[in-house]
Amino acid sequence: MTKEMQRDRFDLSGRTALVIGGTSGIGRAIALGLAEAGADVVASSRRSAEVAAVAREIRAKGRRTLEVCSDVLDRSSLEKLHNETAAALGKVDILVNAAGTTKRVPTLECTEEDWGRILETNLTGVFRACQIVAPGMVRNGWGRIVNIASLATFVAFYEVAAYGASKAGLGALTKSLAVELARHGVCVNGIAPGFFPTALNRELLEKTPRGREVLMRTPVQRYGELDELVGTAVFLASESASFITGQTIAVDGGYLASGVNQ
Repeated sequence: MTKEMQRDRFDLSGRTALVIGGTSGIGRAIALGLAEAGADVVASSRRSAEVAAVAREIRAKGRRTLEVCSDVLDRSSLEKLHNETAAALGKVDILVNAAGTTKRVPTLECTEEDWGRILETNLTGVFRACQIVAPGMVRNGWGRIVNIASLATFVAFYEVAAYGASKAGLGALTKSLAVELARHGVCVNGIAPGFFPTALNRELLEKTPRGREVLMRTPVQRYGELDELVGTAVFLASESASFITGQTIAVDGGYLASGVNQ
């Protein structure tokens, strides 16, 4: 296979991507990465200023976009987001579900309100988005859904049981959707990021015993850079991933493979 053919298999030109939770952290990095790969990209979240800022970055890469806010807790806002994107850009080929929340609290002290809010955002929010967006993919006979899972999809982390339950559920939802949609040309996969410092977690990772334990358990002995997630997202969104579905791929520096490191 020539280099030109290899490049074409990862080219997203002519595709439209919708990234929910796409204006900060992992979601923003993926939104910009999909745009660099050739896709028109709509990055949405609750905050209008962040939506506008990422839209400017996408346009600067020569891609089309829209500025539409949404909230995964509000089905009507997701319907509006999808309808406006499809009307303006023709269709939605790629859906990335990157919105999420967490709270550290001992499980026996976690309130039902916090439990419900976390599952509603991280799991039911993805369910809503897929119900709204995937039917169009089915009609078109082609689609890619990429859910942002977690290492907590596979292993437990101390005092974040609600988050872990939501992400384990997301792994199961990803498999179920993959099985149901495969016959329609829609591939559904997940990405389980390892530890990537962002504005929300940098201080926790870099200045606490918890962060030091993470590094000890990560064979590459460093945290990830957000750009290191982009290649996996582009791959899963591309023609190259046409025979991959129902998988959750860890991008974790070897964390899940780790037993004894010293």
